[in-house]
Amino acid sequence: MSRIHSDEAGTSSSKPPKASHQAPAALRPLPSLIFASRWLQLPLYLGLIAAQGVYVWHFLLELWHLVEAVFGNKEALQALITNIGYKSDVQITHLNETIIMLVVLALIDVVMISNLLIMVIVGGYETFVSRMGLESHPDQPEWLSHVNASVLKVKLALSIIGISSIHLLKSFINAGSYEVQVLMWQTIIHVVFLLSALAIALTDKLTQSAHQH
Repeated sequence: MSRIHSDEAGTSSSKPPKASHQAPAALRPLPSLIFASRWLQLPLYLGLIAAQGVYVWHFLLELWHLVEAVFGNKEALQALITNIGYKSDVQITHLNETIIMLVVLALIDVVMISNLLIMVIVGGYETFVSRMGLESHPDQPEWLSHVNASVLKVKLALSIIGISSIHLLKSFINAGSYEVQVLMWQTIIHVVFLLSALAIALTDKLTQSAHQH
């Protein structure tokens, strides 16, 4: 009896293990062509990377002007005033708190737009083009592990609200350089962004609830 059991055990152990992953089925020519067309988006993402480089250059240039203005460089100070659109009734000969705040907000604005670009580049490529295989990478973004088209839309909407908030804050700090109508329309547009983000988040939540049921 023990010999029979040992023979059965040897027979069962000699069976080849089942494949855990089946080979993907070959697509027909037309579906294969349509599916491969997703790679047409690659130049778009490469273009966004180039735009990211432009923003980095702009950030460093503004930061350099700020440092020069701190040490009394008049040309750098005038460049900062022109870039931030600051207007004053008196001639400005040195940095003041308002100019520094506006410049810092402009730098934060560049950083937030840069973050938005990274989110679109990495999340969009991962969602619509090809997997990047970052699961074992220590620097994998936390949000990338559960990103999809719906999550990406919500994150983009929230990023746009953050950028709009920075622009609105810059306008309020420098309110003397704007007409009341301009400030009013900026506020209305910001509220529209908020409502749009809420609508996108609500739609995504209702869609997930419908899928669960």
